[in-house]
Amino acid sequence: MADDIKGPLDGCKVIELAHIMAGPVCGLMLADMGAEVIKVEKEAGDDTRRSVPPSIEGESAAFMMMNRNKRDIVLNLKSEKGREALLRLIKDADILVENYRRDTMEKLGLGYETLKELNPGLIYCGISGFGRTGPYADRGGFDLIAQGMSGLMAITGEGHGRPPVKVGAPVTDITAGILGAMGCLAAYVRRLKTGKGQQVDTSLFEAGITHTYWQSAIAFATSVSPGPMGSAHPLNAPYQAFQTSDGWINIGAANQTNWLRLLKLIEAEHLAEDPRFRANADRMAHLEELEAELNAIFRTKPSADWLDLLQQGGFPAGPVLSISDMHQDPQALAREMIVETDHPVAGAVKTIGVPVKFSETPGGVRRPAPLLGQHTREVLAEAGYSTSEIEQMLIDGAAVAAD
Repeated sequence: MADDIKGPLDGCKVIELAHIMAGPVCGLMLADMGAEVIKVEKEAGDDTRRSVPPSIEGESAAFMMMNRNKRDIVLNLKSEKGREALLRLIKDADILVENYRRDTMEKLGLGYETLKELNPGLIYCGISGFGRTGPYADRGGFDLIAQGMSGLMAITGEGHGRPPVKVGAPVTDITAGILGAMGCLAAYVRRLKTGKGQQVDTSLFEAGITHTYWQSAIAFATSVSPGPMGSAHPLNAPYQAFQTSDGWINIGAANQTNWLRLLKLIEAEHLAEDPRFRANADRMAHLEELEAELNAIFRTKPSADWLDLLQQGGFPAGPVLSISDMHQDPQALAREMIVETDHPVAGAVKTIGVPVKFSETPGGVRRPAPLLGQHTREVLAEAGYSTSEIEQMLIDGAAVAAD
């Protein structure tokens, strides 16, 4: 971890008025790429600070994961001085990220139409449950609800007749944050060319829908909604997990060449001439029978033996790792996807690394997640407030600083 890392967004100032996950993911993506992200919290702090257990030395592990690389300031936006301080920060900001319900920012006098008068070049990113327009615009948003309404829970799980299952990760929250960051960057490129800012609007609902590309293509073409298939693929087979004598491995025979290569490696070439399995369409039509044939073969050896054989033969296959196993995987370590921060209270804390690499301006983890109000005095001073003005704001409750 180094404070002098300069990512591709070095010099870009971001104000994050966000909590829980989708908005903070957006801020995290921008911060990891070098933007200066100032997280503005309410006096009680981001609710993720109370998402415990687990905690490390009393600090929420969830909050520390989502908010590294950010500075933190606490402002009371219902007070005139707190709102005035935020406006001063926004005046020279490049990007603002918020994920409140529709009209919340407007009620505080901080909506886009107001802020663009103050800062015409501002990129204002709003991430919500269902977007800022349409019949659901006033609804609150949660990942579980978005997964259900986007169709994801209808295609996730073991099969027809089983209870609905959501994707294990809060995929609509995370994807909405990534889409928000992508939208911010697209708007930032335009701003650099024209000087004009704009509003960026995305949602958990739309984030979930983007994960249904294959299944939506099938439904558009056939007028039939696909259902859950466990680990199997809706368009290619075999492309799924198979049971070995001691666990599970994933097999990626996503085309005819790989199908034939698989059969040769596992010494099952007789299946190539079986009319049920000759072409991909045949295999999809007889998927349960195909699974039974291959599971019978794979159960004869342990996972490590199969993976060694398949990888030596150049066939795409891999283990099904636990989260802890993934943390120790040599490729994850080589790609610096597991890194460590030095938190002022929690000490050495591991976190997930930056998923995009740059040859000339590498991003990175520069600082740990902030304490509540850790940088209030510092940020206000940079905004032009004197020491006495800052202390008076703290006394008046317009701002809060860490001890």
